Amino acid sequence: MGAEAQSGATHGQRGAASARTAATAAKKAAATPLPETPSAVARGADSVGTSRRAILQVALDFVDLPRAIAVAREAVAGGADWIEAGTPLIKAEGLQAVRALKAEFPERTIVADMKTMDAGRVEVEYAAKAGAGVVGVLGAASDATIKECAEAARNYGCKLIVDMIEVADPVARAKRAEALGADYIGIHTAIDQQMRGESPFATLRAVAEAVSIPVSVAGGINSETAAAAVAAGASIVVVGGAIIKASDATAAAAAIRRALDEGISIETTLYKRADESRIREVLEQVSTANISDAWHRQPSLHGIRPLLPGSHMCGPAVTVRTYPGDWAKPVEAIDVCQPGDVLVIDAFNSYPAIWGELATHSAKVKGLAGLVVWGAIRDTPEISRLGFPAFSSLVSANAGEPKGFGEINVPVRIAGQTVEPGDWVVGDDDGVIVLPKAQAVELANRAMDVLEKENRMRGEIDAGKTLAEVAYLQKWEKR
Repeated sequence: MGAEAQSGATHGQRGAASARTAATAAKKAAATPLPETPSAVARGADSVGTSRRAILQVALDFVDLPRAIAVAREAVAGGADWIEAGTPLIKAEGLQAVRALKAEFPERTIVADMKTMDAGRVEVEYAAKAGAGVVGVLGAASDATIKECAEAARNYGCKLIVDMIEVADPVARAKRAEALGADYIGIHTAIDQQMRGESPFATLRAVAEAVSIPVSVAGGINSETAAAAVAAGASIVVVGGAIIKASDATAAAAAIRRALDEGISIETTLYKRADESRIREVLEQVSTANISDAWHRQPSLHGIRPLLPGSHMCGPAVTVRTYPGDWAKPVEAIDVCQPGDVLVIDAFNSYPAIWGELATHSAKVKGLAGLVVWGAIRDTPEISRLGFPAFSSLVSANAGEPKGFGEINVPVRIAGQTVEPGDWVVGDDDGVIVLPKAQAVELANRAMDVLEKENRMRGEIDAGKTLAEVAYLQKWEKR
């Protein structure tokens, strides 16, 4: 078979797979109605499939009920259909969170993300009595627990969703959950997995074709990916961060609602989790303070300061160990660097200078992202005029001689921390922080999560609250 014929066959197979997914979704819509709300009925969204709107569920993964209710109001105004009391909210506030949401939104479906693992009857019963229309049990729970949950859901007038989070074989388990009485299957990429750049869509497609009940999807969904979730077989699209971390949750929900209704991708710069190919894009947006907060208060390289205020750099490290004052290996390392690299030099925090204006000029022409020196640099006015991000522990007018002692691309110790070749280095006005290569994707995504949450807090401060109020400091002081 020729290349064109092979390509045509591939496209045909993909088209057939899409058609099967659409047919499966239509069958589910006809077979299993979703809980109704007046707004959903008015808009034709009481059940979902190819002919009706997908349900937009906002996941209130907060630990403070007043904030959850405020964001829920905004999200509903923007077009959210279902309101989820997230697991952190239920753990922090108890089932009072479900009661409060039902009282505030009596005609909306409230989802209680209980993540039940045992004692299914009791947990479903009391979630339903508190006002939940849908209650969640873990797919990793025993058959006995899932069956007990399903029976309790029927008895107390709610629906049961079985969450496939961390299930080894989600397709087989979803089919079994359906047989045990589940009303919905939840495909869920955990937050900790999202931070490593993982996505739920491959699993979603496989499960959606394997079961005849509606499937929900959660895990980093935003306005760019919401329509793709429906195309992959989702009847219910669960959105957390892209709505609840937005300074304007109404506008954020409206954008996702539009993306779902029109089947389009709406670009966003936030609420996206990077893989290794996009790590620079994320690190260019976050600060060293964001990274430190995300990394359990990881310290920066103490004593390393920027030469030029307002500098920001990020890139993989090319490392150099050199003798104090010996600038041969640092300059030779410029030739080893690729555009976008950061040169990290261990000169033992000593004088004299091992870097100056000509080295900076050469590095800038080569396209380096920046420089970190555990030691002295000089020609600082000229380096500043070049606009090159340079960070050092010392400044000295006198330089040493190029003797050639040292090594390139070996582990070095900077301010008491080890820097390996290929580690990601980020620098700004607060200093320099180093992300080990193996953790860089996760740490970058967690830093972005910190930035996004702070955006929501800024909006609340702008609305008149104080930082102590928006952080709920008194409530969460350690007892």
